[in-house]
Amino acid sequence: MELKMGLKEKIISLSEKYLNEIIAVRRHLHANPELSFQEYNTSKFIAGKLNEWGIPYKDGIVKTGIVATITGAQLPSLGGKDRAGYCLALRADMDALPITETNEVEYKSQNTGVMHACGHDVHTSSLLGAAKILHELKNEFSGTVKLIFQPGEEKAPGGASLMIKEGVLEDPKPSSIIAQHVFPSLEAGKVGFRSGKYMASTDEIYLTVKGKGGHAAMKGTYVNPLLIAAEILISLEKEFGASPLSSGEGQRVRRGGAIPTVLAFGRMHANGTTNIIPNEVKIDGTFRTMDETWRKEAQNIIKEVAVSKAKSMGGDCDVNIMTGYPALVNDEQTTAKAKKYAEDLLGKENVIELELRMTGEDFSFYAQKIPACFYRLGTGNISKGITSGVHTSTFNIDESALQTGMGLMAWIALNELKCI
Repeated sequence: MELKMGLKEKIISLSEKYLNEIIAVRRHLHANPELSFQEYNTSKFIAGKLNEWGIPYKDGIVKTGIVATITGAQLPSLGGKDRAGYCLALRADMDALPITETNEVEYKSQNTGVMHACGHDVHTSSLLGAAKILHELKNEFSGTVKLIFQPGEEKAPGGASLMIKEGVLEDPKPSSIIAQHVFPSLEAGKVGFRSGKYMASTDEIYLTVKGKGGHAAMKGTYVNPLLIAAEILISLEKEFGASPLSSGEGQRVRRGGAIPTVLAFGRMHANGTTNIIPNEVKIDGTFRTMDETWRKEAQNIIKEVAVSKAKSMGGDCDVNIMTGYPALVNDEQTTAKAKKYAEDLLGKENVIELELRMTGEDFSFYAQKIPACFYRLGTGNISKGITSGVHTSTFNIDESALQTGMGLMAWIALNELKCI
C-alpha cells in the first residue's frame, strides 16, 4: 500500500508540475490544426517533444502517425509478478475538422476553415503529458508502454485501421489498449466509463434517385425524381423509425430485444429549378447501430426499400453503402480495472457511468483486435461558460482537464505495469 500511495502522490505532483507546459502544447496544437491524413506539422511537433524528452519513437506510420515506446527499468520484486514482457498501449488521435473557429481566444486556429473542434488537440497533449510522466517514472515499473499518435480518426477508412495494417499492434503486441475522449457535458476533473457496447457502427448511405426530366408544365412527359426521393425517405422512416432511447436517440425492437439504431439523411441535391424537373436526385445519410448481424441485414433492407419504391413510381435508385467503423465494445475486465484506477486517483465521486452513444469512433478497430477501454474525459465548466459541444465552432475546454487527462493515463499505465 505504501508503494501504491507513493506512486499516486508522484503522479499528482508531476501532473501539477507539467500542467502549464502541457497547456502550452495544447494551445500550439489548437492554433495549428490539420485535417485528416494531413497532420505533417503536427507530427513534426510531436516528434520534437519526444526528442526533447529522450523518448524513442518511430514516425512515418500512415505517413504522419507516430509510435513511441517507454520501457520500464524495474526488476520484479521478490515473490512478485514479472511484467517485463507486458505491453500496454495508450492512443491519441491528432486530426482536426473542416470547421471555422469563432472563439476569440489567443490560441484561436490560424488555419482558416480548420479547427480542433473534437478535442484531438487535448488527446494528443494529454498523451504527451502522460509520456513525460511515465518516462520520468520508468524505474517504477516493468514492461513497455506503447504510445500511439494516430492520424485520420475523422475520415474513413479511419487511421486506426490503417495503422493496424502497418503493424502498430505488433513488435511488441500490446496486451490491452486505452484511450480517452473529451466530454464537454461533463465537468473538468471528472471522467466516465462504460463496459461492453458503448458506441455505434457508422455507415455512409448514398442514394441516386433516377427519374426522367422535363418541363414542369408538361405533366405526363416526365417522372419527377424529387417525388420518388420523398417517398423513399418516408418509406425508410417507417421501416427504421422507432421509440426514443433515454438519450433521445432511436432504437428498433427486433428479435425480442432493443437494438439501438439510427438511419438519418442530412443532404439532398436536385439540380433543377422552378420549372425544370431534373433527371436525378442525390441523397446522403448515415446508418448506425450496435449489432453487426442487424447492421448487415439493415443494409439489405435499405437497398430493397429504396429500389422497390423507385421502380414502383417509374424510376430507379442506385444505392451505395460505404461500410465505416464497427461498433465500439469496451472489454469488461480492462474497463473495470481502468475505472477502479480512476476511482483510486480521482475519487469515486468523480467517476461516472456512461450511457450508450450513437456516435462513432475508429478506436473500435483496436478493440476488435485486443482488449480495449475507451473512456471520457470531462472538459466542461458551466461556471466559466465552457459548454459548447464537439464539432461546433465554439468548442473549447477548461484546461485544468489536461491535468486529469495526463495524470489518469499515466496512473492506469503504472498500475498495469508495476511489479506486484
